Amino acid sequence: MDNPKRLLLIDDDPNLILLAKDYLEFRGYEVVAASNGLEGLEAMRHFTPDLIICDVMMPEMDGYTFVETIRSNSATDWIPVIFLSARGQTADRVRGLTTGADVYMVKPFEPEELVAQVESSLKHTERLLQMQSAGIQPIMKLDREVELTPTETKVIQYVARGMSNREIAETLGVSQRTVESHVSNMLGKTGLHNRTELARWAIESGLGKKPL
Repeated sequence: MDNPKRLLLIDDDPNLILLAKDYLEFRGYEVVAASNGLEGLEAMRHFTPDLIICDVMMPEMDGYTFVETIRSNSATDWIPVIFLSARGQTADRVRGLTTGADVYMVKPFEPEELVAQVESSLKHTERLLQMQSAGIQPIMKLDREVELTPTETKVIQYVARGMSNREIAETLGVSQRTVESHVSNMLGKTGLHNRTELARWAIESGLGKKPL
């Protein structure tokens, strides 16, 4: 690669770090490693990665908190995130995507699959950035009619304003799990893939501008 993409790899398993780092660097990527979310945030004080690969369950700061943190910052909310987790149940995948990850991969996985997901996510982000720099705003249209409950409408308005699930839960006086359930229901209704797309759809459809 002439201008290699810089990746941030966060995982508390040194063996996975070694394997993934070697494999990605062999493919031409620059990889900075961290062992938990706090170390990841510290690393991002010195550089802005083109993509983040992040474990879910880690000491000090887990993947959920890390992703909510970068999604709440306009300087980093655009960075694609790939979640890695040993938990493969539907509820785990849904929580990962509603928290703000773009891709959810279950361990163990083949290195080739990780590389493919990295390349796909980077290409998608590059297309969006090119369109934005050209003044073209892609419109997110749904192929179905969507009816939201009053509570779902409130939740999606907060999502559109960049609030994390935890912040929304505190504002509404409910549990974070309840907010995650509402976000999951809206993903099902809209057919969108993750929380980021849901926020964008809310903004483009005008939901994010309506009074709460």
